Amino acid sequence: MPRVLLLIPTSTYRTEAFLSAAGKMDVDVTVASEHPNALARLNPAALLTLSFAEPARAAQQAVDFASTYPVDAVIAVDDQVTCVGAAICQALALRHNSLTAVQAAGDKYRTRQLFQAAGLVTPRFQKIAFDDEIPTLARDVDYPCVVKPLGLSGSKGVIRANNEMEFAASVQRLRQIVELENLSSPKDENCRAMNRSFLVEEFVSGPEIALEAILRRGELRVLALFDKPDAMDGPFFEETIYLTPSRLPGPVQEQVAGCTQAAVKAIGLTEGAIHAELRLPATGPVMIEVNPRSIGGRCSRSLHFEDQETLEEIIIRQSLDDDYESPVADVQPSGVMMIPVPSAGVLREIRGVARAEAVTGIDAVHISAHVGQKLVPLPEGSAYPGFLFARAATLDAVEAALRASHAELKFVIEPAAE
Repeated sequence: MPRVLLLIPTSTYRTEAFLSAAGKMDVDVTVASEHPNALARLNPAALLTLSFAEPARAAQQAVDFASTYPVDAVIAVDDQVTCVGAAICQALALRHNSLTAVQAAGDKYRTRQLFQAAGLVTPRFQKIAFDDEIPTLARDVDYPCVVKPLGLSGSKGVIRANNEMEFAASVQRLRQIVELENLSSPKDENCRAMNRSFLVEEFVSGPEIALEAILRRGELRVLALFDKPDAMDGPFFEETIYLTPSRLPGPVQEQVAGCTQAAVKAIGLTEGAIHAELRLPATGPVMIEVNPRSIGGRCSRSLHFEDQETLEEIIIRQSLDDDYESPVADVQPSGVMMIPVPSAGVLREIRGVARAEAVTGIDAVHISAHVGQKLVPLPEGSAYPGFLFARAATLDAVEAALRASHAELKFVIEPAAE
């Protein structure tokens, strides 16, 4: 049987979905993580420890492993491991994105440069070092602007500033976030270099959308387009509700797909899962970012395809078969809510779960947080307390179900001791 190597960092939400998908297929699976597993000695073919912070070393470790257990495909399931995945695929001579392209996709400043060079519409931007004279630079920034880390994923550390005072405070806050990130997890030299600077870019108004797709030999096949009905105007940019299929007119959806195709070409991505974020001002789509991985969190559960295939099954099949044709998405409206962190502190109790599950249209309520866990909202945090899923006859009904279900939940949070 073919063997799939899943690169799964311990912090991911994606383990269950990928293992479930692989379990339904005729494949052998090896799960690679950054921390040793006590059961690895009992089943060395199924569990592997890799140095995720050192792509070259991880690639050699994978080559050594593959000499005993041949690997046919490698799938990086989160941002933290996309560079490692590219390095391993290159070392094993498997179909893959180039390491250069994956590194560029993970560097917000480099992607802006590549988008600009390719003629894509992109926000005005500049890179600033944390050691620069911030109060002086603040006078030359156009407001409103967005301050961003160069390498963190999601909306972590992303802050809107409307004037010089807010800019200086945002930069200081971002510096603390990046310093804590450097201490909490190992970083390769490329990441350490990125974390010495940050990005400042023009704030682009208009609704935000997300696109899920598969790349094959550089050609984009759109799997789903998500509307985000909540305004994302800052000061922080918390993801909440995703709805699909999109309400956007067909010609606009074609523009979005065309913009994403041009963006992946500009970066140099050619294979595998793609998750893109765009803004839609009146002038047309503006690419915010493109990631060489699938949608984060547990959100893939909101997608439904022909023959009951899941997004993770599609990704695995495509990684093994260059000629695989992904199925068409189900047209029934569906959606997911990433439950916002209501406040910082220690979670003491969760109330109303049964009532939230009973709301008409709700497909599932999944609470990820546990009692005793410290909850950290954006921009410092990146984890959600849970996810709500809904399906209904209309997008309006899906959205209403998600909001009604969320209203039933009560997170009792005790402020953390200083």
